[in-house]
Amino acid sequence: MPRQLTAGDKFFILCLAGSSRRHAMDFIPLHFGDKLTLINPGGSIGVLTLWSRVDYVMARFRQAGVDLDPRTSPIAVFGTLYGNGLRELLRNLLYNPQISTLLVCGRNRSGSLEELQAFFQHGLEAAASPLLAYAAGEDGGQVQTCRIRGTNRLIDNLVRPEHFLRVPEIRVLGEPKDDAALARIQAFFRAWGSRPEPPPCHLPRQQIPLPQVQISHFPSVPQAQTVVQETPLAAWQELLFVISRFGHPVRLAKGERLELQNLKVVITRPVFEADADLQRCHFDPGQLRRYQEDFLRGERGADETYTYGHRLRTYFGQDNLAACLKRLQADPEDRKAYLTLWDNRRDLQVARGQPCFVSLFCRRYDGALTVSATFRTHNALDAWLPNVYGLMAVQEFLAASLAVPTGPITVVSHSISIDRKEVDRALAIISHRSFRLREDPCGYFRLSVDDGEIVVEHRYGDVTLKEYRGTKAVQLQQQLARDLALSDLNHAMYLGRQLARAEECLRTGGAFEQE
Repeated sequence: MPRQLTAGDKFFILCLAGSSRRHAMDFIPLHFGDKLTLINPGGSIGVLTLWSRVDYVMARFRQAGVDLDPRTSPIAVFGTLYGNGLRELLRNLLYNPQISTLLVCGRNRSGSLEELQAFFQHGLEAAASPLLAYAAGEDGGQVQTCRIRGTNRLIDNLVRPEHFLRVPEIRVLGEPKDDAALARIQAFFRAWGSRPEPPPCHLPRQQIPLPQVQISHFPSVPQAQTVVQETPLAAWQELLFVISRFGHPVRLAKGERLELQNLKVVITRPVFEADADLQRCHFDPGQLRRYQEDFLRGERGADETYTYGHRLRTYFGQDNLAACLKRLQADPEDRKAYLTLWDNRRDLQVARGQPCFVSLFCRRYDGALTVSATFRTHNALDAWLPNVYGLMAVQEFLAASLAVPTGPITVVSHSISIDRKEVDRALAIISHRSFRLREDPCGYFRLSVDDGEIVVEHRYGDVTLKEYRGTKAVQLQQQLARDLALSDLNHAMYLGRQLARAEECLRTGGAFEQE
């Protein structure tokens, strides 16, 4: 435990640490000026609080007797450093070379302190990132993605250790809540006050621009994307958005693509949409109708390697679509109405001419005929929607023969991609994509506060499926997540807001009313 400061100690530290140490330049932030706390612009010390609140660290500095007077303090600025601000911190230091010392006093949650130290001690090494790239610099030169040696921190190569004509001294004082840190603060400023007056700083300001970041794709599990939409066009627009955002860049024999694996799309109301809506997306309704007819036709032209209709109805020596229909007519609950279009004996041997559509599963479910199709590979922009319309023709043919309504269509694409050269076209289509609230198929929630607890009723229609109780929003959040009680992201965010409001009302005694 550090001893308590006497009035004389405090006067000594204030006099020494607060001696006028003006430099030839004032601290001027290039970046995050609105987030930094300036003390004395003429000071030569910067304080990094890492993840700790600046106001708390400043209070501890005052408790240690440090001069924070804007006229006399040796400290120029206080600021946080969570990790992502490292690029900006380095540029601020280059523009303010009078900052000779960085004091680090804060909670180090993300390793940003070690990254800063490693930058000066070990420098940079070339690194490739599947997510991150930089646009060309202002002079047209290539900006490289680098890694700070010994860390996982990716950074550009525009600022390097050799740019620093004087490397700032980094002094680690510890976490501000610890008494040992308070003692280190006191010791540092006692030593600082006894140093001889430094000469004015005449190092030049260096202004190095930030590079323009280019994200190739956003992180996700590329095999776990699912799209659920009501109509084919809405599903198509949504899947283009998902691929353009999460698709991994790959190089295939046909060129560069953005690709996802095993994309699952569920169309809950597969209908032939209005001609005007299809034409707006550059699809010819007449051509789609002809494609539907071809999907059901068993003939193959002399100039064709294969057709889906031929593979469904002729290729394997029998009409497999008719065979599936016969099974469903014989047993409404049959689960063997499954057919394949892939011929292992041929398609694994030849160089080209293999079908992309490879399997079909037909099932009467909840009183309607559902269809699940698997595609080996899919061109998302030009082939996906016509193929869905072909599946709709198959579904309508079977449903009409069974005298049942049509249900959802599910399409699984093992490899679905967009040509990198066509991304601009995909983005133009996505720009018309609108956001609509949709009802969570898992149900809804009714929240109230009762007898000192938050009550969450999970309901579907007029039925309460389960009741959850707790005093903390986080407890209820974890219970609901454990039970997979909801499936819609927007619904989850709404519920989180309501739980936070309910907890606050419980804490303050206010009345809670669900929005």
